[in-house]
Amino acid sequence: MKTASLWLATLFALAWAAVLPGAVSRPPQKRLIEFGWDEPDTAFMRRHAAEMEQTPFDGCVFHLNYMKPDGSQGSFTWECWGARAFTRAELEPALADLRAAPFRRFRHNFLRFNTTPGDVDWFGDFGPILANAELAARIARQGRCPGILFDIEQYNAPLFRFQAQRDAERRGWDAYAAQVRRRGREVMDAFQKGFPGLRVFLTFGYSLPWVQSQQGRALDRADYGLLAPFLDGMVEAARGRSRLIEGFELAYGYRTVEEFDRGSRLMRQDVLPIVADPARFRKVFSFGFGLWLDHDWRRRGWNETDPARNYRTPEGLEECARWALQRADEYVWIYSETPRWWTEEGRPAKLPAAYAEALRRAREGARQ
Repeated sequence: MKTASLWLATLFALAWAAVLPGAVSRPPQKRLIEFGWDEPDTAFMRRHAAEMEQTPFDGCVFHLNYMKPDGSQGSFTWECWGARAFTRAELEPALADLRAAPFRRFRHNFLRFNTTPGDVDWFGDFGPILANAELAARIARQGRCPGILFDIEQYNAPLFRFQAQRDAERRGWDAYAAQVRRRGREVMDAFQKGFPGLRVFLTFGYSLPWVQSQQGRALDRADYGLLAPFLDGMVEAARGRSRLIEGFELAYGYRTVEEFDRGSRLMRQDVLPIVADPARFRKVFSFGFGLWLDHDWRRRGWNETDPARNYRTPEGLEECARWALQRADEYVWIYSETPRWWTEEGRPAKLPAAYAEALRRAREGARQ
């Protein structure tokens, strides 16, 4: 009888844990994501799932391609923030590849969504952009991904630089900031319409406009000043289980534990003066780090035969990845340009095996 009572009490507790948020608090598992110049498309992922799963990563950032009428290949990822709305039919083959990729462990794959070509003014027609955002999120959901990698870098146009806006002088900062905040809400709504409860992984969050604007004193003169109100809109629109992830690309070159501590404080606390709703920000944001494996390779080079000469040695990468994982809420991403974790030949290129082992040890060390 006592055993039966204990069994019923346990069931009762588990039932309440399921309906009461926070009743059982389990910290998320720490995860490593790969994002670099070896970024795959969905066809590559389908062909090379087995070797991708042999790497130390839990997933990667990938892009979507489509077939043009002339038979050549185009990139949805690089054309999605513009005047053209894509159709589901154009991306159906890419989705089919994604769904057919036989991943078992390698499940944290984020579909990249760029702010390119970036040729639409904030007061212009955002209909195609919002349609593309919804479509991308729907494909991520149907492809069993956790969400979108939202790359806000201004590759083609100064999207977030107020002084470069079409009507900056006539409208002024306040009008543009209000409009950009509105667009942030709309984009987040579109993502969530396609994928309720998704994760939006940002290469930069509030950290970039905070650093560029002299701690918020000159957002109107910062290259990414308008990113702050845009994020305000995304934070405002986030609902349910949806989360925004600060990827904190500012950590690319970090090599000391003190830098990781300062970076953690910066993105969680220091930025609050430029955040419209700090309480909601804390609720919907998750915080991670980006590490650049071959950092500064154009000046220093990349030595695959003598890794001790690289900016990041295997031992140094292990230390930094462990520190980053310990301080991240969930995700740390590894960026690289010269070394490749996977290739069409089915093996890494210009990548000493010691670096993979270093990341495996870092993961184990972060759990201790």
